[in-house]
Amino acid sequence: MELIKIAVIAVGGLAVLVMAALVITFINVWIKAMASGVPISMLSLLGMRLRGVPYGEIVEARITAAKAGLDVSIDELDKHYLAGGNLMPTVQALISARKAKMNLDWEDATRIDLATKGTGKTVVEAVRTSINPKVIDCPNPNSGRVSIDGVAKDGIQVKVRARVTVRTNLEKFVGGAQEETIIARVGEGIVTTIGSAETYKFVLEYPDRISKVVLERGLDSGTAYEILSIDIADVDVGENIGAKLQEAQAMANKNMAQAQAEIRRAAAVALEQEMKAKVQEMKAKVVESEAAVPLALAESLKSGKMGFMDYYRLQNIQSDTNMRDSISGVKASQAPDKNTPKQ
Repeated sequence: MELIKIAVIAVGGLAVLVMAALVITFINVWIKAMASGVPISMLSLLGMRLRGVPYGEIVEARITAAKAGLDVSIDELDKHYLAGGNLMPTVQALISARKAKMNLDWEDATRIDLATKGTGKTVVEAVRTSINPKVIDCPNPNSGRVSIDGVAKDGIQVKVRARVTVRTNLEKFVGGAQEETIIARVGEGIVTTIGSAETYKFVLEYPDRISKVVLERGLDSGTAYEILSIDIADVDVGENIGAKLQEAQAMANKNMAQAQAEIRRAAAVALEQEMKAKVQEMKAKVVESEAAVPLALAESLKSGKMGFMDYYRLQNIQSDTNMRDSISGVKASQAPDKNTPKQ
């Protein structure tokens, strides 16, 4: 019996020590929660401690939400932390939305917080931008471009810089297109509007026309923002693109004409060379025929078809012909054949 009593006392003492240790560990947080009007049990604190949840941060977030009039339970805060969410920024964003009378509940706030994790965006920024609209420069200065360039129908280039005022659309913030899409769509609308203008003077005279046309196209569809206004910050006249294109076209036509002329010249030169070759060929035939004359004469003399007196008369006729040619000034190249055998 004595041993049983001693064991009971030991167990009781151990329990008391454990309870004392728990009280010492959680007393500050427990008292703070009680004093703030959001009581929490020691077992809940112990459960969070065993799960590795920072119970102090959970209680702090619960107190902040309660003081702002938000009904967020310990379990909801616990679940959001275990899911990887940011407790205090989410609570602060929900408080800001509630004070601004925005339709944002705890589920939407945690969804935005978890969805924007690692993207550089936060739920606080989403709510702040919805309350205080932000201005987006178009084009983005970080892109290296200073203006959006379009060409009117008269060929004159117009350079435009715009500022787009947007606010967050919380319903589409998760999964909606971001600032880059807004900038791209606004730039496309500006270029289209400039291109539809008959002259660049119209764009300079009515720059607000660009804003109206772009806004009417509903460029914020499917994005995380709602476009409030598009303001033209600067309009400038650029180069005469039409004249440059015409000059380039004229140069291309000139080069094409020169190429065609060169083709015709080469064809003419080839034809000339071909004719010269034919002339030389005919001359060769003439020389060949003239070379056969002495042979024919010799054969005639040998066969007796032609006598020596006939040959002498032929020589006299040639001599008379050469004399007359020399008197009349006929060139030697035009004289009769000199290959005729002499006596």
